Amino acid sequence: MIKKIIYLLFSVFVLFLNSCREDYDYIEYGPQASGVQEPEDLSVKGLYILNEGNMGSNKASLDYFDYSTGVFTKNYYAGQNPTVVNSLGDVGNDVKVYRDKLFAVINLSNYVEVMDAKTAKHIGEIPVTNCRYINFHGNYAYITSYGGAVGQSQPGYVVKVDVNTLKIVDKVFVGLQPDELEVVGDKLYVANSGGYSYPNYDNTVSVVDLNTFKETKKITVAINLNKIRKDDNGKLWVTSRGNYMDIPPKAYVLDPNTDTVIKEINQPISDMGFVENRMYYYGYQWTSSGTVSSYGIIDTDTYQTLSNQFIQDGNEKKIVIPYGIAVNPDNGDIFIADAKDYISNGEVFCFTKYGKLKWRATTGDIPGHFAFLFK
Repeated sequence: MIKKIIYLLFSVFVLFLNSCREDYDYIEYGPQASGVQEPEDLSVKGLYILNEGNMGSNKASLDYFDYSTGVFTKNYYAGQNPTVVNSLGDVGNDVKVYRDKLFAVINLSNYVEVMDAKTAKHIGEIPVTNCRYINFHGNYAYITSYGGAVGQSQPGYVVKVDVNTLKIVDKVFVGLQPDELEVVGDKLYVANSGGYSYPNYDNTVSVVDLNTFKETKKITVAINLNKIRKDDNGKLWVTSRGNYMDIPPKAYVLDPNTDTVIKEINQPISDMGFVENRMYYYGYQWTSSGTVSSYGIIDTDTYQTLSNQFIQDGNEKKIVIPYGIAVNPDNGDIFIADAKDYISNGEVFCFTKYGKLKWRATTGDIPGHFAFLFK
């Protein structure tokens, strides 16, 4: 098998047999000037974008936007790691910066890639079967796993990893097919989806005591849970994807002090980003007449909708399939990832906090996950 990676305007061919990260055709590499150079007093240095790559294509890739130069570099990981055979692998599912490291969860390749946060150069790997999402607390990383191969439904688990040694030190079983996870105080909250268990989806959030690393309870919320994030007041926002038919997607707010649901948000929310007391979201809903996208702002204190459309210049019409969102805590920039057709290059749109397009750039296939790099 031969993999061709185009980077820095040159072509490099690498021959490698029997790799756990299989071959793919090619991914272009190179910088694109956004035309925007940010003030030096920003605490944000850059933004990483993890592209999933279509399942089975082994085209997960990492892009990078440098705030100081205004340059967006496609397939940054390959350029920084030319000797890493087959690059990232199959289906990039989550990316986060923690301390001096950058972690990319590569779902179907069954591992987490660990890089230097400033350079994206390879440091090591953490093997986790069917890994999904990652979060951190103290000296540990917590990674959700569906627990088995694609399509197999069994209780999933969370592995506990020492971030210094990158070794797995513990594991706790939770619900069916756990997705995102969030830390509040000394508790870990895990959104269980049951995505492989249709029509009998899971409908719970698992609560894990981080001191004992034992599941203490399950909170019943709604079916097919996916995202779980805390706002600036520590409340947890959880998204439910419904059943893609007669049960619509919604969001719910949990109070971690009582571990109860305190609010139902009757709005499809696919992904979200928080700044102060505002939650920016996009919703992508399947209906009998087609798909419907929405972009709104919710006040996290009052739960009131502040806007049903934060994009104010009509550029939402150019976004085909919204697939990820992030908000810069420094200047309020809003980033929307566009998966386009799920099989070719996507795009990232950067809007000002006033909803005006600032710049846009071509990404790898299926951009969906963001991580800010701070100075």
